[in-house]
Amino acid sequence: MSKGLTSRNTDYSQWYNELVSKADLAEHSSVRGCMVIKPYGYSIWEKMQSVLDQMFKDTGHSNAYFPLFIPKSYFSKEASHVDGFATECAVVTHYRLKNDGHGNIVVDENAKLEEELIVRPTSETIIWNTYKGWIQSYRDLPILVNQWANVVRWEMRTRLFLRTAEFLWQEGHTAHATAEEAIEETERMLDVYAQFAENWMALPVVRGKKTPNERFAGALDTYCIEALMQDGKALQAGTSHFLGQNFAKAFDVKFTNKEGKIDYVWATSWGVSTRLIGALIMAHSDDQGLVLPPKLAPIQVVIVPIYKNEEELNAISKIADQLSADLKKLGISVKYDDRDTQRPGFKFAEYEMKGVPVRVAIGGRDLENGTVEIARRDNGEKQTVTQVGLDTFINDLLADIQQNIYQKALKFRQENTRKADTYAEFKRLLDEAPGFISAHWDGTAETEQKIKEETKATIRCIPLNNQAEEGKCILTGKPSGQRVLFARAY
Repeated sequence: MSKGLTSRNTDYSQWYNELVSKADLAEHSSVRGCMVIKPYGYSIWEKMQSVLDQMFKDTGHSNAYFPLFIPKSYFSKEASHVDGFATECAVVTHYRLKNDGHGNIVVDENAKLEEELIVRPTSETIIWNTYKGWIQSYRDLPILVNQWANVVRWEMRTRLFLRTAEFLWQEGHTAHATAEEAIEETERMLDVYAQFAENWMALPVVRGKKTPNERFAGALDTYCIEALMQDGKALQAGTSHFLGQNFAKAFDVKFTNKEGKIDYVWATSWGVSTRLIGALIMAHSDDQGLVLPPKLAPIQVVIVPIYKNEEELNAISKIADQLSADLKKLGISVKYDDRDTQRPGFKFAEYEMKGVPVRVAIGGRDLENGTVEIARRDNGEKQTVTQVGLDTFINDLLADIQQNIYQKALKFRQENTRKADTYAEFKRLLDEAPGFISAHWDGTAETEQKIKEETKATIRCIPLNNQAEEGKCILTGKPSGQRVLFARAY
């Protein structure tokens, strides 16, 4: 196993990059701006995907798949949408290559597409063009569809998981007969994301609405969950958009309502991506490596034998095999690492780096005493435990670790959420004690933009549970009826 990590306090960005590499999660691809998600990293995504997929199905949604390529003309139909994505689009112009006769492969200029195709940055346009053929009457509604896919947004400055030119995600696209139903769906899916973040990722989040400046291109309202990372920066962990009738009007998707009148359909879209793996890393991990909440850990328990001879190994293996079988019956993923190519100390360091929540070591003395040594990854505590009822003990321990990781992150957020009443105080807090800053804002896009330009802090959201509070905008001094949440962000 490679040597330790750069300390978070020394260089947080370097620590993150080293951890992604040393924990075997991902690496940079030979394609600029793209990443290879390695098996261990992908297994975390698979766990996320499995849980979310069931949550979507439990709320009435079905999976479908739509094309990767979108005719360029579709983007022209919703002006604000194309403006929001124009600078990030990859465009396909030709469909064939040829040999130029000198050993070079070049584009065949005779194979130019009649209409250029956009490699999807998001799928609203292709999906709403499709929905036009699916919807004629209120009886055809609602349509509750989700898609698991890859998307391309041509980012120039990239970081593994957090921002890459191609990434994996899910995108929900629903169609409704009324605005009320669409808003209810938008809020429902935000709640699904928040429950997933808190109950599975052990990540406390703030539910809120984006300001008009920060809304999704083409949306009337964007709801979001915002999380705080250990360096005091915010990370948007999921969004749910109320699209109104914008896309229905752009693609002429009409229906006959219950009163027999023709109306445009109401829409939502919502999504989370592999960026959640980045959130998981930055919210919980430490200078020794990953700290994974048990519910999303690919390996929840690892068993390591410590032996002097073949006889001891065989006796330990018998105990380990029985424990593995008992744990698997409880739905716990377990690995028995009896490799003879690495010493126990190497294995301990490896699984610490990979964030395995519980490590069980069994040695010669444990054989005599009927015990094992258990180490927790979240706080490093070790204890000697009897082998009797060990499966139940570990099951309860995993639940405690999950809760402890959440409470630690919640305490960090609470300690790093502060109020600012003046612009000077606001700027001082941003530089001295990064985190969420609750402050008054006059509600104008101009003020929001000026604060962003001067401080690099943005309004992360207007919290949904906000209390009314009369005050003055930190920048302009104009009246404000509530505080909003600012932070520098990823």
